[in-house]
Amino acid sequence: MTAEVRQVFEADWELVRDVRLRVLDEAADAPASVVARERRFVEQHWRMRVRSSPTWLAYDEQATVQGIVSTICEPGSPADDRHVVGLWVAPDARRRGLGWALVDAAAAAARAEGARTLSVWVVDGDLPAGDLYVRAGFERTGERHALARDPERVEERWLRRL
Repeated sequence: MTAEVRQVFEADWELVRDVRLRVLDEAADAPASVVARERRFVEQHWRMRVRSSPTWLAYDEQATVQGIVSTICEPGSPADDRHVVGLWVAPDARRRGLGWALVDAAAAAARAEGARTLSVWVVDGDLPAGDLYVRAGFERTGERHALARDPERVEERWLRRL
């Protein structure tokens, strides 16, 4: 699959909203409270989200959005780290390089901002995510904690040097 990855900006808030709600609709483990809350977000919130978190979309050959990723400066992390959040690829487009393309776009932008690392939290047992991040150059850090929304599940911080 040939993909085009483009950064989106505040004016694209409706597209980001639509993709994010699609992600939540397809996520079997998305808490109902999160889905309901994000469905209630108004234009101002979506604009702020895109303005404050660099976001990229992956498009297929038919110009259909098939993936999304954002980065943030995670509270408590070093200033020269950018943290990957919300990486998603449409189920029928997975294992075709879109996830890598999205991570690479985020890494290139982070590097251009002077970041030295890109980090992500990976939930234990999420083998497809782990496989993607290993192949994309991330390494496990050993830093772990329970998920706030589900304390039975644990996630680990992974890091990619830029």
